[in-house]
Amino acid sequence: MTDPQTMLRHLYDVAVQRALPLHNTAAHLPTPPKGRTLVLGAGKAGGAMAQAVEALWPLDAALSGLVVTRYGHTPPRPAGLPERVEVVEAAHPVPDAAGLQAAERILELTQGLTADDLVLCLISGGGSSLLTLPADGMDLQIKQDINRQLLASGANISEMNCLRKHLSRIKGGRLAAACAPARVVTLTISDVPGDDPSIIASGPTVPDASTCADALAILKRYAISVPDSVLQALQSGVWETPKPGSPVFAGHSVHMIATPQQSLEAAAAAARAMGLNAYILSDEIEGESREVAKVHAALARAAAKGLGPFTKPCVILSGGETTVTIKPQLAGTPRGRGGRAGEFCMGLAEALQGQAGVWALAADTDGIDGIEDNAGAQVAPDTLSRAAALGHKVADHLQRNDAYGFFEPLGDLVITGPTHTNVNDFRAILVV
Repeated sequence: MTDPQTMLRHLYDVAVQRALPLHNTAAHLPTPPKGRTLVLGAGKAGGAMAQAVEALWPLDAALSGLVVTRYGHTPPRPAGLPERVEVVEAAHPVPDAAGLQAAERILELTQGLTADDLVLCLISGGGSSLLTLPADGMDLQIKQDINRQLLASGANISEMNCLRKHLSRIKGGRLAAACAPARVVTLTISDVPGDDPSIIASGPTVPDASTCADALAILKRYAISVPDSVLQALQSGVWETPKPGSPVFAGHSVHMIATPQQSLEAAAAAARAMGLNAYILSDEIEGESREVAKVHAALARAAAKGLGPFTKPCVILSGGETTVTIKPQLAGTPRGRGGRAGEFCMGLAEALQGQAGVWALAADTDGIDGIEDNAGAQVAPDTLSRAAALGHKVADHLQRNDAYGFFEPLGDLVITGPTHTNVNDFRAILVV
């Protein structure tokens, strides 16, 4: 049998490949309009999406625009591909001044559009932070502070983006409103459970059914501290977003060009080609990473023992977006490093307890787990024993959310670099 970890990495690579923009864009491009075509966008896949449009758009048709992506996520430009869309970089997951400037420029570019013009909006995960334009009366520092609190709170992506939409001048359908009377076609890569375009990058070009009251409830639920001025604006409803049925969305269309389910299905097909049974649990799994890991571990242990619904040799696949609630740190302990995928792997290793015949890989499909340089980590039957030999206890690292510190000494980090796409969590458990 091929090395288990090589097999798992191959499945991850197949999943990422399935979601690359160049493979998925052509079928969804409209014909060039009578007027001009303006490309606007934001997200971790933004640079690759812009290049795909540049490569596929007719050379004799006008094309210009601006897209913002994460630092280090602009792919190398293919030889001979003319640059027609500007790509700039900004910070993620906490917004910075570069993202603010990019959002201001994107709004400025919508000025003077006519009914003969077309706006191609390229939207992918990460756009909420990259396309940051605080609501009137807010400044960047307030947005940054709220973002940091959200990231540590355990709120899910739908809750985080509901709040972000109502604190913005460009998200929650407001970018589409600014493009009027031009036609808007949105091409999006889903990184959210359920593939709801109003949640992806906080839905800058689609209607928003959530309300200021919903945003207030989220602030209360997670004890997010905000200035009184923000509370008052939400309570008054002055920051309400454009709703379904609004005429600003008339004639607009949204095309989902890559989804988590498609990537999981591609990985499952690759596993079957290697002679394995393949099972997809779901592409919508949410919840605390370490708790989700316990459920996966129980299924894997049952399969390893010839019990349960899965027949070995098999791969158990899942996607979605789990969360990590940052635990209070004990005085004198080192700061934890890591993200959702690494936290899942620690929880999985602890729950598997060295189960023979089980290997796993969990990684973010954008190539970055949290804010570190790794995409995720991998787990083997000897993970806990190798860690113990180095003096590391997984429970201690879980206590301080320190997946990076646990897996790095073992050589078990998965490091890919930016992948130039983003369909969120990828988890694969091999049982032989």
